[in-house]
Amino acid sequence: MKIQERTGAGAGRSAAPAQPSVGDRLPTPPRERKPALAALAVLLILVGALGATMLVLQAGDRIEVVKVTQAIPAGGSVNTSNTTSVMVAKDDSIHYVEWAQLNELKKLKAVNAIPAGVVAVGEMFGSEAGVAAGKATVGLSLKAGQYPTGIKQGDTVAAYRVSTATGSGNSNGNSNSSSSASSNSVIADSARVSYVPGPKDSGDEIVGSTNLAVTLTVDSDKAADLAQAASNGEVALVKVPGNSGN
Repeated sequence: MKIQERTGAGAGRSAAPAQPSVGDRLPTPPRERKPALAALAVLLILVGALGATMLVLQAGDRIEVVKVTQAIPAGGSVNTSNTTSVMVAKDDSIHYVEWAQLNELKKLKAVNAIPAGVVAVGEMFGSEAGVAAGKATVGLSLKAGQYPTGIKQGDTVAAYRVSTATGSGNSNGNSNSSSSASSNSVIADSARVSYVPGPKDSGDEIVGSTNLAVTLTVDSDKAADLAQAASNGEVALVKVPGNSGN
């Protein structure tokens, strides 16, 4: 009897509910798909690739052109001191002057005044620039001491007649001083420097050069006196108000 009871007790314990197997887990909800976000991501990738392609194409279609760094008056010319090179997108509708053409451009004259900071185009220059009515241009060859240091194209100057004659004086020396005073006079009180070579163009520094070629634009009624004084080496230039930075 005791053996049977123990057997029955063991059979009762074996009847306890078994643990669920690994394969019988609770079902998980399916992931929500977002096709709109996926399409947006693809679109952004395509836009980025297209933008990068356009930048590469534009960078490969740029040209080096002339940019004016200092104002050039009408009748003036470019040089290596008043220009620099910049890269721009090529456009056949705009007649850019390429940097490689700078030497040819130096031979031309500005048709009208050209402000600093603009990119040079062919329409700005011509073989002969027109001189405004009532004006004339006069060329001078000046020695050191006859022009101010740092004179440049576009400056406003006054042209003075300076006598180099010594003359003969009396015992008091009054004759020399009165003769010198009478010969020193203003020829043109407001002349515009139309041309002056830069250091790189002349191959020497302006201050150290023996002679400096300067072209002035003056009132036409002053041109004859200025030209005569210049031929005798009796002209000195002085900067006057009207220049940038004064």
